[in-house]
Amino acid sequence: MILELKVPSMVCDRCADTVKSAIVNLDSSAKANVTLETKTVTVETNASLAAVQEAIADVGHTVA
Repeated sequence: MILELKVPSMVCDRCADTVKSAIVNLDSSAKANVTLETKTVTVETNASLAAVQEAIADVGHTVA
């Protein structure tokens, strides 16, 4: 499944790396692409939307 999420708390490359890592830790086969300019994360994963949102929140970022 492909998910597109807004993560307004991402402001730098380190934030983007943290969010990507959280997603990959949840689903090692996931592919995450972050666009900082739009604060968007596109994820191809087998995990549920709720699980991905929770993983991002657990590392201190907000999902809109």
